[in-house]
Amino acid sequence: MMGSAGAASASFSSIRGAGPNDRIRIGVVGLRSRGSRHISYYSEIPNVEVAALCDVDESDLDRRMAEVEKKSGRKPGRFTDIRKMLEDRNLDAVSIATPHHHHALQTIWSLQAGKHVFCEKPCTHNIFESKQIVAATRKYGKIVQHGVQMRSGGPREAVEKMRQGLIGDVYLARGLCFKRRDMIGRARPEPPPPGVHYDLWLGPAPKTEFTRNRFHYNWHWFWDYGNGDFGNQGTHELDIARWGLGVTYPTKVMAVGAHFMFDDDQETPNTLNVAFEFNEGGKKKMLVMDVRHWDSHAETAREGGPDKEWPWPNTVGNTFFGSNGYLGVDGYDKYTSYIGSFSGEPLPGPGAGVRRDRKIVPGPARGNFEGDVLAQRHHQNFIDAVAANKRELLNNEIEEGAITCTLLHLGNISYRLGRSIHFDPVKLEIVGDPEATAMMTRNYRAPFVVPAKV
Repeated sequence: MMGSAGAASASFSSIRGAGPNDRIRIGVVGLRSRGSRHISYYSEIPNVEVAALCDVDESDLDRRMAEVEKKSGRKPGRFTDIRKMLEDRNLDAVSIATPHHHHALQTIWSLQAGKHVFCEKPCTHNIFESKQIVAATRKYGKIVQHGVQMRSGGPREAVEKMRQGLIGDVYLARGLCFKRRDMIGRARPEPPPPGVHYDLWLGPAPKTEFTRNRFHYNWHWFWDYGNGDFGNQGTHELDIARWGLGVTYPTKVMAVGAHFMFDDDQETPNTLNVAFEFNEGGKKKMLVMDVRHWDSHAETAREGGPDKEWPWPNTVGNTFFGSNGYLGVDGYDKYTSYIGSFSGEPLPGPGAGVRRDRKIVPGPARGNFEGDVLAQRHHQNFIDAVAANKRELLNNEIEEGAITCTLLHLGNISYRLGRSIHFDPVKLEIVGDPEATAMMTRNYRAPFVVPAKV
């Protein structure tokens, strides 16, 4: 089931040539919601020390510093610039929970400094970065885990069942992401709050005046920093859908959507439908993503069979359709399946053929796994792989993450241009569309440049 079941108390001699009582020393970058959870997860793993904290907002930084010192009795290193933190040769690993536009560059910097990396989803902000983050990982030979924790949880068993042929030939996956996202209004430019290192926060992005809407969390809805909710919450569903479908890169992508209902500062769509077509080994498959900022539980209520709930009452989930049934991953903590069969009874009358009555019966099911338990397992899996220095133990090695992120970026490019995108899954190039090709990367603001040669 899991990529690794070993405990983090295993010998860490592979890291610094030391004995089994040594600690894995980790630095956490980006300390608000997800970063605070990273700290919590690592604090529960034996022989792991949260040895450094980094954030461009000193109010968040000081709050987390106090929390770590109170719980561990040790004062971690304090940094506002990740580059300074990476100068600490005693750090073994870096855990990144910053805005999306920082992920690839901070991962590459960390690799160049000789650190292992846990990088939150999505690991890249564009397709160029998806190529570069994998190239850097291979060059420096470190352990890099993508922060999609469902790869360490219940969906693993569901995918394994489908690989074993539970629902036959899986030809279609549908990912659903309905998350309530309220309007953000309009914010005027103002000076950055005291203690906020705004130039470091902007990083690779263009220089713009500070506004509250372009800062904490709401940055997700601006193309300079985020990827909309498709690239935020939707990364989880997209990754599960691609994983379960058993595909890598698409040949065609088509997206439609808009920013409905709200008159505010948001640039990214709050409603989006993206269809991906695959042709691997001469076999066509399809993946459909449905992203919406407003959920309606009534419409998710009855589709899984008589008196059955639709497989995602939590408004996020996946359904896989095969030649012999279908399987639903409900939220992130359980799955159900329904298996179809045909009676094969002869129809009356000459030349009438054979009756194909379809009978649906419940198949294997499993649950419930709590969200924080999944995330804890995923961070544990990262530490296990670091301790053993074996990337094959990872449940979501960075190349898998980069593939999923490439799909995400292709969907957003299609939406922004308003047309279908044709993609070469071998050359990893957009075909016959120079305007779309130009959107595979961005103009980086020096010195925050993702290198063309890692």
